[in-house]
Amino acid sequence: MLGQKLTSKYQTTIPKEIREFLGLEAGDRVMFVKKGDEVVIVGVNATLADLRGVVKSPRGKRKTSDEIREIVKSRVAERIARGDD
Repeated sequence: MLGQKLTSKYQTTIPKEIREFLGLEAGDRVMFVKKGDEVVIVGVNATLADLRGVVKSPRGKRKTSDEIREIVKSRVAERIARGDD
């Protein structure tokens, strides 16, 4: 387990070991996913192929592109947190 200090702006540095494990590079986005009593950090570097089937909408209910983007990011993060391929 790696401990990190928060700055006065609630920022921290992701340790190199974790960045490499997640395949993160400068400018990449991450998400924090709540799983029960834990929070998991996941890299959001998905391709369109990775996103196939993650958005399911009831018939007749259209979503804006911003709504779809948020749903996709959330579902991809959940899949990564669960370890799904």
